[in-house]
Amino acid sequence: MISPSKSFLIILSAPSGGGKSSILTELIKTNPRVDYSISYTTRAPRGEEQNGIHYHFVTEDEFFARKEQGDFLETANVFGRWYGTSISYIRSRLDLGRHVAMDIDVQGAAQITHTDVPRVKIFIIPPSMQILRERLIKRGTDSMQEIEKRLRIAHEELKDIPDYDYLVINDDLHIAVQDVQNIIAAEEHRVSRYHSPAQEFLGETHDD
Repeated sequence: MISPSKSFLIILSAPSGGGKSSILTELIKTNPRVDYSISYTTRAPRGEEQNGIHYHFVTEDEFFARKEQGDFLETANVFGRWYGTSISYIRSRLDLGRHVAMDIDVQGAAQITHTDVPRVKIFIIPPSMQILRERLIKRGTDSMQEIEKRLRIAHEELKDIPDYDYLVINDDLHIAVQDVQNIIAAEEHRVSRYHSPAQEFLGETHDD
């Protein structure tokens, strides 16, 4: 019998306000094979965010202690706060045949590109910069000065789109989530993710 496809890391990146967190939330709800990688951060919780559910909120001392121990697959400083992904958690889930989804910025995604962790990288953007601006204003969590800063950073982040495997336009959340689901399904069927499928089909595999 042909072995199932291997598991992999699903990286979602987007400018601030691009909707990657909303897409990730819906993805976890609707795809039973996908787990969520909870990042570590030194920033304070926002709104109803809970420790251990949305992020692991830690002090800078705790963060850098973990970094010294080599427990981070990637780290990034975003708007003056540190974020990191636990490599031990990622590998434990992949070893169980699970996919792991994470929303990280382009800094972190670039670091993972240089590791041996199997992954697919998806960049998410709204239909236009004007719509991104409107979404940031509607969110109501930042001053206009902070919003302008986020838009300037978004302009720079767009330069990294060619480094990604897929681009999803987040105009309608439902459609964007389905686009990501389709990408995952396509990646699961990529020939390179199977081990000797023809030999397994013919019953010609041998144990080492």
